[in-house]
Amino acid sequence: MEANKKRSDCPLGISLDVFGDKWSLLIIRDLMFDNKCTYNDFLKSEEGIATNILASRLKALEENGVIEKSAHPTSKAKNLYSLTSKGIDLLPVIMEVYIWSEKYYEMPTDLKATIKEAKKDKDKFVKQVTKELKIKMTGKKSSS
Repeated sequence: MEANKKRSDCPLGISLDVFGDKWSLLIIRDLMFDNKCTYNDFLKSEEGIATNILASRLKALEENGVIEKSAHPTSKAKNLYSLTSKGIDLLPVIMEVYIWSEKYYEMPTDLKATIKEAKKDKDKFVKQVTKELKIKMTGKKSSS
């Protein structure tokens, strides 16, 4: 959905308008946890997003200030995508979804370990990952 357009005044509805479809959340996941940062990186995700949907979601996330696009330092044909502070602030929400999913569904072993660590001390985990994401975010800005 375009920036600043909303279907209702409900906080959950507004949030879902910005980042609530599965593709947007998977792009946010890839930026947070999988070090993906280019259009082609997102296309290679196992969920198999279509090119037109990917382009649309990247544009919507950028317009809503969740991600930002910058020039690739070595290729004029590529762009780098990174989370903004607004996007990084979604980390606690994403982790709660991971924890909920782990409670009801089978998870890969490496993800189980991450979720177990997060559940031990959620605040500490979120602060640490947020710090790492902000360092990564500022590093990409300075390299472009």
